[in-house]
Amino acid sequence: MADKIELALQAIEAAKTTGKLRKGSNEVTKALERGQAKLVVYAQDVSPKEIVLHLPLLAKEKNVPCVEVGTKEELGAAAGLNVGTAAVAVVQEGNAKDLIKELGRMA
Repeated sequence: MADKIELALQAIEAAKTTGKLRKGSNEVTKALERGQAKLVVYAQDVSPKEIVLHLPLLAKEKNVPCVEVGTKEELGAAAGLNVGTAAVAVVQEGNAKDLIKELGRMA
């Protein structure tokens, strides 16, 4: 399971520099609904949980890999933020394309 988390964070870091990210649960939800998201990653320590509970279901419906990571801080850092974030979606893969494909196979 740790491999999947590690891969997801690597994909976010790669997409941050060469692709495009959406940060925050509202932006991620919109990206999923519009069919733009290629990968969704959300934090486990979000409170209240309802903020991100719909993301795995929506991602499954749209056939998008979805990964839960430990903390908002960890996720924010991978996305290049100085603060934590509840969720991140990769909308343009850039150099993360292969990592995202691999996550898709693991799902």
